[in-house]
Amino acid sequence: MDIKERLNKVPHLPGVYIMKGASGEVLYIGKANDLSKRVSSYFQESGPKTAKHMALLGKVEDLDYVITGSEEEALICEAGMIKEKKPKYNVELKDDKSFPFLKLALNEKFPRLSITRKQINDGSRYFGPYTKVKLLRSAVGILKNIFPLRTCRKIPDELCLAYHIGQCLGPCVKKIDKKSYNEIIEQLILFLEGKKTKLIQELTDKMKRFSDEENFEQAAVIRNRLSALLEVSDRKTADYNSWGNVALKLKKILRLPRLPLKIEAFDVSNISGKEAAGSMVYFNNGLPDKSNYRKFRIKNVKGIDDYAMMKEIVRRRYKRLKEEGKNFPDLIIIDGGKGHLGAAYEELLKLNLSRIPVIGIAKQEEKIYTLGSQEPLDINKDSEMLHFIQSIRDEAHRFALKYHHALRRNVILLTLSKV
Repeated sequence: MDIKERLNKVPHLPGVYIMKGASGEVLYIGKANDLSKRVSSYFQESGPKTAKHMALLGKVEDLDYVITGSEEEALICEAGMIKEKKPKYNVELKDDKSFPFLKLALNEKFPRLSITRKQINDGSRYFGPYTKVKLLRSAVGILKNIFPLRTCRKIPDELCLAYHIGQCLGPCVKKIDKKSYNEIIEQLILFLEGKKTKLIQELTDKMKRFSDEENFEQAAVIRNRLSALLEVSDRKTADYNSWGNVALKLKKILRLPRLPLKIEAFDVSNISGKEAAGSMVYFNNGLPDKSNYRKFRIKNVKGIDDYAMMKEIVRRRYKRLKEEGKNFPDLIIIDGGKGHLGAAYEELLKLNLSRIPVIGIAKQEEKIYTLGSQEPLDINKDSEMLHFIQSIRDEAHRFALKYHHALRRNVILLTLSKV
């Protein structure tokens, strides 16, 4: 695709843009609150251009981008990608000592997170550099709500305001032990390294493990952290009229009979099978249509059986659509691998709806599975298509988790009212 055609596909959303050379090598990485405006500005004839700028543009043959939920997240994502990819034309940012860093003081008993402009060989871990200190401070405020670490320079003898507003777990008065605190440190590091998918999976596994051990208090703590992480990491999606190349790619690689303009995605959420909930989110022309979202309270499954739960919500959704004579989606996305995909397809077969295309996206490896194939699709992990499918899956997961929280909260309130 011609570079100018590619520019027309970039959405007006926050995110990180990646400029690539002829052989696919990463030349430059940047972030923007409006990807389309920022990337287009590079190729406008008006305005001064440095020799370095001209040299970069002379080598750019392709563009890619990652959509984020906010400019703050784009700032964090940009720094992580620069550190990983080491683009040639980001060298000034890597070496400039005037830019701020995030400092994680690992040399302290209970490490704290702070902003600094100096890197000292004191055993601390540094992330960055970041380009805007004001934006970085805003990002740190968001991080403190998800990863409540101490920020005080000296550990006090009593609880402070940060503890009471949920931005610190009170190591000063032993409200949290060192092992549990260090687990939060490890989670924060994964996030700052841009490994959100791995972090979400680890938190999900940890939540289930606590639940299986009937440690419901800790399971609820992890659940709340996971929910907050999904909220801040929620990828926004672009309209297919300007993100249309993704729809075409999906149609081609999935061998769909028509463009996937109407997509429905399913997920289930439960802790040890209790107050199990399911969700269905609806995307029309690439955008979420929340008026058509559906939530399901699991009625017919006892205990932990995700496959049976997935069967139930798929059956209930499409049995109703069939009875009401309404239109079916162009594509169904199932949150899960081959097992969940197979379970969903069984219900479609029973309803004589096998003609509806359905795929699954496995959590751990982020692989896309289709019917009739033992192996996942060979899709680049940085591709727009995978990002789009992930964004829809993540929204289904967020919506299911939100409903599951509401159900559990209602049970707790009902129990307390009877005491």
